[in-house]
Order: sequence, then C-alpha cells, then structure tokens
Amino acid sequence: MRRPRLYVASKEDIVSGKITDIYFVRTKRILEAKGLKDLRVRMEIHVSDLPRGYDWAVFAGLEEVLSILEGSPLDVYSIPEGTLVKANTPVMLIEGSYADMCLYETAILGILRQASSIATKAARIKKLAGNRGVVFFGLRALHPAIAPSVDRAAYIGGVDAVSGAFSKDYLGVTPVGTMPHALIVAFGSNVAAWKAFDEVMEPDVPRIMLVDTFNDERVETLQAVEALGTRLYGVRLDTPRSRRGNMREIVEEIRWALKALGYPNIKIVVSGGINEKSVVELRDIVDMFGVGTSIANPPPVDISMDVVEVLRDGRWVPIAKRGKMPGAKRVYKCRTLDYEIVLWNEEPRRCREELLVKWLDGGKLTRDYPEPTQIRDYVLAQLREIPEPTPI
Repeated sequence: MRRPRLYVASKEDIVSGKITDIYFVRTKRILEAKGLKDLRVRMEIHVSDLPRGYDWAVFAGLEEVLSILEGSPLDVYSIPEGTLVKANTPVMLIEGSYADMCLYETAILGILRQASSIATKAARIKKLAGNRGVVFFGLRALHPAIAPSVDRAAYIGGVDAVSGAFSKDYLGVTPVGTMPHALIVAFGSNVAAWKAFDEVMEPDVPRIMLVDTFNDERVETLQAVEALGTRLYGVRLDTPRSRRGNMREIVEEIRWALKALGYPNIKIVVSGGINEKSVVELRDIVDMFGVGTSIANPPPVDISMDVVEVLRDGRWVPIAKRGKMPGAKRVYKCRTLDYEIVLWNEEPRRCREELLVKWLDGGKLTRDYPEPTQIRDYVLAQLREIPEPTPI
C-alpha cells in the first residue's frame, strides 16, 4: 500500500544541492568534465523588476541564504536585510567557483523572492496603517513547512505581530490571535464561548471577542460588553464578504454604540479580505487590522542572479549576458532609496555609506547577524522617511 507523504525538503537536502533545477546539475557535470570546475566568477543578485504600481521593495531572506551557504568555499557580500531598494539595485554578490555555487541558485532566488515579496507587502500595509496595529494572519494561505519563514518575512516587513503559535520559538515574539468561529459554533452560544475563553486563558491574553457569528455585529458587541464588562479589551469583525455590506458603516455604528454606553476605549479589530485599499478606508476608525492573504500571496518582487565577472589569467573580466550590466558593483547610500551604484574598484561621488559588505569569507561568517526585531526596526525607520505608497 502506498502511503501518503509530506512533500517537504530538509535543510540537508537544500545544502547538498538537491533542491535545484536539473540544468544546474547538468551544468556542474559539464564544467567538471571539461576542466572548468575551478573557474571563478562573481555573481550579482539584483532586484530586476517590481510589481505594477510599486516604487520600492524590502530586501529580505538574507539570513536563510547565509545559513545555506555557510561552510561553502564562497565569499558573500550583501546589503543589510530589510533595506528598501528600487528596481535594478544590486543586493548581493557571490564570489567563488561557479561549480561550487550553481546548484544553489534555485534555492537562493526562491528564498529571496518569496521573503522580499512578503516583506514588501507587509511594509506597504504597515505604512498605510500608520499607528494602527497590523497582525499577520496568513499562515493558512501557505504550506505549513514554510510557516516560520513566512511569519519572519511579514514580521521584519513591519507587522506588529504574527499569529503563528510557534513564532515565540523562532522569532522571539509572542503570537497574537483571538478565536475562530468554530469555537463559538462548538459552544452553540457566543456568550458561552466568550466566558469560556475568559475563564481558561491566562490574564495576559487580551480578551478580544469575535462578534459576527450568529447575529448583527452591533448586537453581539453589546452582548460581549455585558458578558465581560471591563475585562473586554476589544472585538473582532470577520464578517464574510457575502454578508458584509458597508464595513465602514458597521464599524462606525459599533464605535458609536460603545461610546454611548461608556466604553469608548474598547478596541475594534477588522479582518477578512483586508488589503491596502481597505486599510486606507478604515484606518481612522479601526484600532487593528488582521491581514492574511494580501500579505501571504503578494505580487512578486522579481530578483535575478547573473554572472557579471569571470577571473581569467588572474584578472577579473567584466562580462554578462545580453540585457545585463557587466562588472561587479558596490552600493552606497545617501539616504533611504537614494543610492549610488559604482563599479567594484570605483569611488562614489555623492554617497558615502557603503551597503554591500562581506558576510561570508570562504564560507565563514564575518559578523553577528541581527535579530528579527532589529531588522524590523530598521525597516520601520526607513518607512518613516518615505511617503505613503499609492494603495493597490
């Protein structure tokens, strides 16, 4: 009997080069067979294109790439993870034998593209939300094997919290969540479910009650106030689109009723189909957004990896395929999104802060890697320096 299996790769599978495209396997064989296994190259990784309507992206995924390449005979340079970049900006440079790096291109680009796409969407939504909270609820939109990577990308992109129960272990942040409709349906009564939550959960878990399961949202909100009183921290609206109507009017009605009853400080959380436009529409009357699919399945940030120099007779020779800019490059920063890109041995004319620094020297890590919270702070600091994106 053939039994079901879970289709996931281990770190060993990735580090060994098994998770790659077949033409890289064939390329390595050809290089070795023809005496070119020691040919040294410099490969540039750059943001080649942005989604329609985007002016910038958040570079993310570097930590995982370094984890894969650590111990390999390669030198790796990179800009800091979390840096905001425009299209055509070099973000990494890898130097070494092409035969030693070709099997990793698939994994490197897969990590960087996914992480950068998610972090970028998270950053855009957080920028638009302003001082309103944003929690990432999107794990159910993706394969569970990549949940840690996805939560991390969303978090460093700027969301205030993630819902993944395992996030405390791999991010060092406390997961945030409320309750599913299934809990209320299981009790057959919203009030019974709310009271059970209040009785069982630890005191430090905010009492945010789901208020759209059986009845009108305002009615259930007032029931929650009556059931929990001052212990009620907030209410969450997750009304299906088929029954939603005008969400702004629903929130305004609830806000008015809470104020009239003397509970103006109860928080209102909105989730379910939240995107950039709905954040802008509701940010003045909502306290927190739960965002899932919009961040989990974002438009892709296109990242490419190309040979830009080859070592021949002891000299680095600039070379690249058609449409690419040959020559290794350095990136200097004047201010956020204002960069000067020069050839490897050139001096910058305008900018002085060098971004492309060495992270691996012959596979050995050269510096401590920042914590996710530090990368997130770096992203948020840059977001404060730029205007809001046009909602898409």
